[in-house]
Amino acid sequence: MATSLDLLLGAVVAGILLGGFYAAVTVGVSISFGMLDIVNIAHPAFIILGSYIAYIVNTRFGLDPILTSIIVAPAFYALGAAVYQVYHLVFERRGDESLRGLAFFFGLLFITEVALILVFGVDYRFVDAAYIGTTLHYGPIDLPLRMLVPFVCSLALLAGLQLFLSRSFIGRAIMAVSQDRLALQLMSANPARIKRIAFALSIATAGVAGAFLIIIQPVEPSIGRDYIGRVFAICVMGGLGSFPGMLMAALLLGVVESITATFYGPSWSPAVAFGFLLLTLAFRPSGIMGR
Repeated sequence: MATSLDLLLGAVVAGILLGGFYAAVTVGVSISFGMLDIVNIAHPAFIILGSYIAYIVNTRFGLDPILTSIIVAPAFYALGAAVYQVYHLVFERRGDESLRGLAFFFGLLFITEVALILVFGVDYRFVDAAYIGTTLHYGPIDLPLRMLVPFVCSLALLAGLQLFLSRSFIGRAIMAVSQDRLALQLMSANPARIKRIAFALSIATAGVAGAFLIIIQPVEPSIGRDYIGRVFAICVMGGLGSFPGMLMAALLLGVVESITATFYGPSWSPAVAFGFLLLTLAFRPSGIMGR
């Protein structure tokens, strides 16, 4: 009995740490999909791209992956702005963003994955950092730093974004752009420019999340596919555009997956997790903190 309780406690703690990482992976989708109505299914590809950049810099210069992600965040921001500009000019401005825009992001996902395979192959890549192999022990609870460090950094990322969106003019404009474009224009704000800033910000967060991913586990180019369904599920379950709701959904999904993997095997984790999603939406269609 005591062993089962210890396993349960360990699984809950591991799930919370995993959920923090899921929140960092999902926050960009919460901006692009939840606030801008842009279905960017290529978001995991940008996460994997961030992982490989962290890998290259870590291998050649020994720089910490998280520090690398902060340094290259402006480059990901510029990349996101460029991607949105193409999307806006070719699809959104013409009203073709629904189906053709989705195909555009699918193409980006495919091209990025193939390019990474051609350059790096399909072998798993990993990084080295002083904290990756260290684990803190508190009774039956184990806290591996390779999970704890990304968890803490994820919370800091979410807190910073929440402050930016709620306290700055551009942040409030981002939250308003999908609700009332006319009111935004009356405030002398260009909706296309605001959406470009927001989308670029979402891609910048993907680069940071990529560093978290390669700290937690080795990566290979196609691993991003595993997160496509997960990130959109968490975004919807938490409530579109709600960071607190998204964080709660990510933590719940992480705990459910961890408990399921511990007691019933990892193969059941996705099925139980998405079943939990359907159950949540059955009683709360707008999500945990949806309007």
